[in-house]
Amino acid sequence: MQAPPEQLGSFYLGAVYDLENGVRTETPINYDARDLVTHAVCVGMTGSGKTGLCIGLLEEAALDKVPAILIDPKGDITNLLLQFPDLRPEDFQPWVNVDDARRKEKTVEEFAAAIAETWRNGLADWGITGDRMRLLASHTRYTIFTPGSEMGAPLNIMGSLAAPQLDWTAESEAIRERITGTVAALLGLAGVNADPVRGREGILLANIFEHFWQQGKNLDLETLINSITNPPIKKLGAFEVDVFYPSKDRFDLAMKFNALLASPKFQSWLQGEPLDVDRLLYSADGQPRHSVIYIAHLSDSERMFIVTLLLENVLTWMRKQSGTTSLRALLYFDEVFGYFPPTAEPPSKRPLLTLLKQARAFGLGVVLVTQNPVDIDYKGLTNAGTWFIGKLQAERDKERVLAGLKGALSEAGKSEATDYSRLITKLGNRVFLMHNVNDDGPVVFHTRWAMSYLRGPLTLPQVRSLVGAPSSAPAPSTPAAPAPPSVEAVPAVTTPSPASAPPPPQSDRQSAPPGFLPTQPAIPPDIKQAYLPCLIDDRQAIRLAGDQAGVRVSVKDVQLLYDAGLLGVAAVRFVDQRRSINEELEVMLLAAGGRQMTGLDWGRAEQLNLRTNQLASAPETPGDDQPVFFADLPEGLANARAVSNAAKELADWLYYNIQLPLTVHPELGVYRHPNEDDRSFTIRLQQAARERRDAEMDKLRAKAEREIQRVAERLAREQQGLAADQAKAQARQAEQWVNIGESVLNFFTGRSTRRAVSSATSKISQAQQASMRVEESKQTIARLEAEKRQLEEQLQADIAAIADRWEHVADQLTTEQLKPRRTDVNVRATALAWAPVWQVRYDDGRGERTISIPAYAELDGERR
Repeated sequence: MQAPPEQLGSFYLGAVYDLENGVRTETPINYDARDLVTHAVCVGMTGSGKTGLCIGLLEEAALDKVPAILIDPKGDITNLLLQFPDLRPEDFQPWVNVDDARRKEKTVEEFAAAIAETWRNGLADWGITGDRMRLLASHTRYTIFTPGSEMGAPLNIMGSLAAPQLDWTAESEAIRERITGTVAALLGLAGVNADPVRGREGILLANIFEHFWQQGKNLDLETLINSITNPPIKKLGAFEVDVFYPSKDRFDLAMKFNALLASPKFQSWLQGEPLDVDRLLYSADGQPRHSVIYIAHLSDSERMFIVTLLLENVLTWMRKQSGTTSLRALLYFDEVFGYFPPTAEPPSKRPLLTLLKQARAFGLGVVLVTQNPVDIDYKGLTNAGTWFIGKLQAERDKERVLAGLKGALSEAGKSEATDYSRLITKLGNRVFLMHNVNDDGPVVFHTRWAMSYLRGPLTLPQVRSLVGAPSSAPAPSTPAAPAPPSVEAVPAVTTPSPASAPPPPQSDRQSAPPGFLPTQPAIPPDIKQAYLPCLIDDRQAIRLAGDQAGVRVSVKDVQLLYDAGLLGVAAVRFVDQRRSINEELEVMLLAAGGRQMTGLDWGRAEQLNLRTNQLASAPETPGDDQPVFFADLPEGLANARAVSNAAKELADWLYYNIQLPLTVHPELGVYRHPNEDDRSFTIRLQQAARERRDAEMDKLRAKAEREIQRVAERLAREQQGLAADQAKAQARQAEQWVNIGESVLNFFTGRSTRRAVSSATSKISQAQQASMRVEESKQTIARLEAEKRQLEEQLQADIAAIADRWEHVADQLTTEQLKPRRTDVNVRATALAWAPVWQVRYDDGRGERTISIPAYAELDGERR
């Protein structure tokens, strides 16, 4: 069949299926992505085609650049990474099942070739090309996370113990719910069989979490263990802690958690990327991501632990998002059996139920899948707007699904006019019943061919082969914040490994360099002084000197000097009421390097990437008996009035020269917040573009479909008229021949023919007129059909143009400069500044040279 035109926001899931005749039609199923905001449930027995349907849905989400977190308890969803656009047998060969090849009495090579041919034919049958598969690979980044293992990308659970970035006053109830879930998961992982709400173990842990999180402090396992033995709280309820939970018993609980922490196997839980939902959904550069959380290798308690922590983190992330009706992200759970039972209350159930009730308001779609439809809480699933129902194994399975569907229909206010039981009974493989509360009625459809190779569940070693051998390197650093307003910043320097720097030599001369003194010059008491921090040590200075020389050098001497300059510290506020911007920027400038400080030009000053709390009240002492030398004061710096007057000059310079650059999308009205990094802005911009795209498409479709409907109604009337005209024409034609026959008969019998001829002539004329009306109707129908086809083609073209325009939203960004008001420039201080500088003397083979390295400028990528 012909694949439908590519439309962002429309998922190509398959084609309508004629259940009565058992044939697939040519009508494609285009599922509106926004319908997933009201969540979806997919049920079907093993072999029903459930995995193929869901893989297809996730492929469409990836094409639409919708990020997703995919919980994979069985290993099936790893098949999403088996994408081979060229469909070469050698691409399939490493992944085919050797046992399947043996059963088919084929070599692995022959079986791979057969599979490649099957996939080629299957995709062609559904109109899917290699270009669409390549587009899928380019739109989304895939990662397989293997918590508790390094076979895939390891996942660091410690992020789940960090204090949530929510306002405790406003969100205390939600945070306490997260604490309850986290405590239940931790107790289960440690093998502690206790009620997380009423048991003393759960109460103690919950109070420890609340103590730290209420103060915004993060927790880790070691801190938690120490807090169990030495609680930071004195009373639990009306009793002292030692009465409520004696220290000996607390020590036993701490030992169980310590056994976890001490286990070498558990160390893999503490490595890799942090369990950060935002980073699971978007890459470091803000591109959408599909993160597969592979848990097939874990024990039941470990699975419940990681699933609960993940769901609790998703809830926290969700509550920080703005409301939207567009699909922002997906949470997909491939087998929900055991995590959402009808009567039991495992730790995972509450956050899942909360997501089903609340996530739609934030644009988060939840998709739950199961092949065990009996043991599911269908009361909770009444919040699901879309049901995909496949072939079921037992009558009781059908009864349970029908009961759940009935609840969903009642919740949506829909009548139960369709005989769902009869439809479900007749479903076959890859044929599904779709009930969508946003549509008029149920639809039976045949799923399309998956672009990914459905090999079946992958084992851990196969995951390792698929993703390559991952390292346990620390997670990438947070993207850099935007550059400060238009003042040139101190250039950053990337340094090699500290091991490459030789130890600094002892100074072979103790005399002060020219222009410097061995002691700090006397300063009048009314002059404020400040010491810039020493952020680069002597080893780093030596390494930088060698880098700048570009050759191997022999270091002769390293000295720490303090140069004198004038420091200006100011706060500049930028206000834009139209955009609700009220941002204060701290500016620190250093005017140094000259012997004359009068007539100061702040435009030549150096902007310091420092905070006021980094300034010291005394000079640095390098140690090893190395002397520190101080510059002689430039003219004017010893004059308190001159230093004070520099404040007014700084205020004037800031008012006229400093600006806040704003990256703006003029049409969307979205702008980059002053301290917002590239990644966060890209994510926010993409979401705003998606919402505008959906709104424009809705408006366009509504207008075009009204016009198409008008033409369709005229077409229907013309077709009815044509049928009537054709019936009349046939009748007139019959009358014509009857009259002609009568005339001929009268002629041979000698009867009067004048009246008969006149009547025949009249009938011929009427028949001709009827034929003309038929032709006119046919021409009108052809014109209306062409008009309808043209309107439909124009609609598709306009939809494609809208999608393309909002696909490249970053190309439409502009930069505006926001100026401060005179009253918003506040010079907080001007002071005599002592700036530390390393003076390195070295021999590069051509002679001795001296270089000065500022010690107050941080090096990129190094922690001090």
